[in-house]
Amino acid sequence: MVDYTEVNNTCECPLCSSPDTEEEMLCEDYMVSGESFPICRCKSCGFRFTGDLPQENDMGRYYDAPEYISHSNTRRGIVNKLYHRIRKYMLAQKYRLVCRETGRKSNADILDVGTGTGYFPATMKAAGWNVEAVEINEKARRFVLDTFGISVEESLYSERFGKARFDCITLWHVLEHLSEPGKVFERLGYLLKDDGKLIIAVPNRESADASHYGNAWAAYDVPRHLWHFATDTLKRMAGMHGFRVRSIKPMPFDGFYVSMLSEEYKGSRFYFMKGLLVGLSAWFKSLSDKKKSSSLIFILEKNR
Repeated sequence: MVDYTEVNNTCECPLCSSPDTEEEMLCEDYMVSGESFPICRCKSCGFRFTGDLPQENDMGRYYDAPEYISHSNTRRGIVNKLYHRIRKYMLAQKYRLVCRETGRKSNADILDVGTGTGYFPATMKAAGWNVEAVEINEKARRFVLDTFGISVEESLYSERFGKARFDCITLWHVLEHLSEPGKVFERLGYLLKDDGKLIIAVPNRESADASHYGNAWAAYDVPRHLWHFATDTLKRMAGMHGFRVRSIKPMPFDGFYVSMLSEEYKGSRFYFMKGLLVGLSAWFKSLSDKKKSSSLIFILEKNR
């Protein structure tokens, strides 16, 4: 696995290290800068990744937007208002998923990586779990502490986190942001108990809504999303670092949210209704084939 600097300055595949890559499409950063970035495709393994990345110390400004809901908790705009309404239902679903996969309902240790404004660990804490969280954004960390009384670490490498400590580790739409996913997997393997569960949710570039919108698909979200996963590429990356996929679950509401954002970014009139219709069509397609779901949840466990 290559590091951020190598990806930024070469066209080598970050997954298989093949130099045989090409620019597949050009995507615009609709949220912050208006700049365009290429999505590159590896001809050997099919992995997609964002090319021509800014320098790592310059990436912060691409997250500096009131509309970036993971950090700001904004209710600005009809799409974000809808997000807040759906979130309560999805938090309950995530809680049930964690309990089902771990066989624990409380009194267990969970780590949420990239926690944003902290609603998920707050839900788990209220249910009796011992929670830890990681978030790089200082404003978001302060929000979590002030709102939920949860102290959030800035780094996954905090000394508070000991070897084989956690029964479950979650990354809800986080892995695609992390510059060195191979090192992250290694660290997660160190922190997770041998019988623990690793739960990773990512946008699915093979989804029905991704096919519909092409380079205008909001979940490409360049340059904040560095990697663009499909089922086979995430399985391969996890396998390279000692994990196997136990099961895969769809995220049924993501297609609606992403489709509405995509229509809004395109400047469509009646973007809410158009996105709703595209999201509904994508949802129906995912009922017969979960690989068509806008986002996927991967339940992983250590190879033993």
